[in-house]
Amino acid sequence: MDLNVHAVHFDADRKLVDFVNEKVAKLELFFDNIISGEVYLKLDKAGSGENKVAEIKLSIPGKELFAKKQCNSFEEAADLACEALRKQVKKHKSKHS
Repeated sequence: MDLNVHAVHFDADRKLVDFVNEKVAKLELFFDNIISGEVYLKLDKAGSGENKVAEIKLSIPGKELFAKKQCNSFEEAADLACEALRKQVKKHKSKHS
């Protein structure tokens, strides 16, 4: 799978990028036909604590899956977005197998 991680309006450290890559790569355990993925890490303008946003888009044959989560940390947001995508991938796989 070809995966791109984009940090919008900030510089993501290597540790965060590696964490996101590892989480998204685990989705291939459930569906090995994932073509590519785009991850956008953003800081929400709101002054509240939950201002870290992770958006993940996966391209699979014939479809695109998307999840967006907003949390206190990028790690938590990425984790929850990957969990949501895992459910979508399993649902898609069960429909097409």
